[in-house]
Order: sequence, then C-alpha cells, then structure tokens
Amino acid sequence: MYVVGMKIAMLISGGVDSSVALRLLKDEGHELTAFYLKIWLEDELSYLGDCPWEEDLSYVRTVCEQADVPLEIINLQKEYWDEVVSYTIAECKAGRTPNPDIFCNQLIKFGHFYSKIDDSFDKVATGHYAQVSLSSSLSGLRAEGKCECESQDCIHRDSAEYMLKIAPDKIKDQTYFLSHLSQEQLSRALFPIGKYTKAEVRELAEKYKLPNKDRKDSQGICFLGKIPYREFIKEHLGEKPGSFIDQSTMDKLGEHKGHWFYTIGQRTGLGLSGGPWFVVEKDVEKNEIYLANGYDPEEVYGSEFDVVSMNWISPVKTRLIASLQVKIRHGALMHDCAIEERGDRFHVILKEPVHGVASGQFAVFYSGEVCLGGGMIT
Repeated sequence: MYVVGMKIAMLISGGVDSSVALRLLKDEGHELTAFYLKIWLEDELSYLGDCPWEEDLSYVRTVCEQADVPLEIINLQKEYWDEVVSYTIAECKAGRTPNPDIFCNQLIKFGHFYSKIDDSFDKVATGHYAQVSLSSSLSGLRAEGKCECESQDCIHRDSAEYMLKIAPDKIKDQTYFLSHLSQEQLSRALFPIGKYTKAEVRELAEKYKLPNKDRKDSQGICFLGKIPYREFIKEHLGEKPGSFIDQSTMDKLGEHKGHWFYTIGQRTGLGLSGGPWFVVEKDVEKNEIYLANGYDPEEVYGSEFDVVSMNWISPVKTRLIASLQVKIRHGALMHDCAIEERGDRFHVILKEPVHGVASGQFAVFYSGEVCLGGGMIT
C-alpha cells in the first residue's frame, strides 16, 4: 500500500492509539513530523470541565521526544467553530441528532489540515482503527466486451479506487466516522494501527514504553475532551422547560429542560418512574418530548428511512445499489438492508426493525469489509 521512506505528517492527540501509530511509522524508517491540532473550545469553555489540552500536549511532547520526532502545533480554532461546532449547535436546536466526529474528520483532519501543510508530505497518518487499500477493478460489461462507450468517463471502464475497509477490532473500528472522506482524501490517508486490535495496540505501547501506555481512551465528541456534552449544549442553547408526554395516552409524565438535551431512542437520564421510558418523538415547536413505555416498544423501532447528502467513497456508485449492511451509529452492530435511489435521496429498507433511528444521525453503508460511504438520516 505504501513504500518505506515516505515523508509523513502524523496527527497525534496524546492518546495511546496515535502514539503507537507514530512509533510504528518511525520503526519503518519514514521521515516523520508530528502535528497537534489545537481547537477553540479548550480555552473558552474549559471552566465547564477539566481542561484536557495541557495534559494531552504534555503526553504528546514526551512521546515525540522519546521517538526523536519533531512536533508542530497547528491552530484550527476558527475552522472548528465554523465547520463543526456551529453545525452541532444548529442540529441540536433543530431537534436532530448531530454527529460532529464525521465532519471533524472530513473537514478538519483530512480537510483544513491538508491546506496547512505543504505538498511535500506523501501521507497524513492518524490513530484511527481503519484500513485503506487500492483496488483495480474491471466492470462486468467491459470484461465481457459488451460495452460500446467511447467516453473516458464511462462507468464500465477499468477503475482504480481507494477502498476504506473495517479494522479487525469490530468494536473499535472507526470507518463509521471516516465515511465522508473522498477518494482524494483517502489517497493521502494512512492508518498504521488499522490492522491491529486494541489489545495489540496496548501491547505495543508496553513494548515502546510509552508514557501514556496506561492512559484511558477518550470518550465522547471530538472537540469536547472532558467537557460534559450536556453542559456544552446548555452553555449555547440554555434551558427551556417543556413536557414529557406518554405517546400512547397523551398524559403528561413530567418536565424536561429542553428538547435539545435528548435524542430518539434515549432511555437513560429521563428521571421518570414507572419505566423504562424511551424517547420516540420530539415536537420542536411545542418543546414536547413523546415517550413510549417498555423494553421493546414498537414506536422506537424503525424499518425504513431516507438518507440525504450521500457521500459515496467509490466513484462508481451505480453498482452499489444492492443488498448491503448499514450502521446507524458507531459500533460493531451492522444491519442488513436494501437501498433505492429516489432523486436526491436514498430510501433504506431494513431487513429487521432497528432501535433508535434518529433524524440527523448518519447511516453508513457496507459491503462485507468495505465501507461504501454514508449520509444523513431524515
């Protein structure tokens, strides 16, 4: 997939994954420069929780010194606000469920960062659990000699394309968050730990005697660090009292502090007795949240939905409209589905109903080990 002796920009965060990735590339003999991305939120809202960036940067400096790799700090505070944070706030206010990590990868790590470094870097490496491979394929019509197209853009031509493939560690696999990358972005992306499991990465961290070898994995949204998500939303949207409504009886069950604190399918954090209760619908204008009772309420399961703003990683999308698998959230769980193209959107039909299909969240499609791309649920 790549040759020894490349010039590589290594995005490093202070966590064990990117640190191990850096050491693996160092051992392979590449010319490395490490980059730490500084984002806006770490300073302005640090009072909401422990400020993570000072601790992160301390680990980053030690790891780079240990490996004798130069380190640069890139400030992308404005870009994060414009492209990721403002989107997150707007989606919550509109009653949808945002996924900022997808846009963080597409627009920041493999977007604006590309423009911050010069073209002399052959690859941009990260600590993601994913794999990239280059495939050369020949379509059926072309192979059978039945294609009479003369255009160089014919979809039946021989095509070489970069494929995004899942990692062996299905739980840690991060292709879901990388599903909006383009062919151009993938051509430059490198995921050194993509072929390893998390346990194997921890073993490598021990082998390298990394200072962060026992550091816990970060949780939650990319730009928040240790800042609680609820406090972040409260800071920007405030609180707005509204009612919890039993969808089956239309009785009022209690009060909440704003529809933007809840998502479809949510069960925890409702503070109601007589449950379990599940969020099944939100009326944004009335600021009302409708709930269903029971562990298996039919109202919280969906079997069909539409997807807009699709990003196909493969340039030849016509061959992908078939029986596929889909993830509606990050994790190991995939669901069998079929999709139909309908104008500017795709209609998804699940083989079995799935819990918590939320508007604004992303559906990401797979064919076996290959991530094909994804779009926003509507």
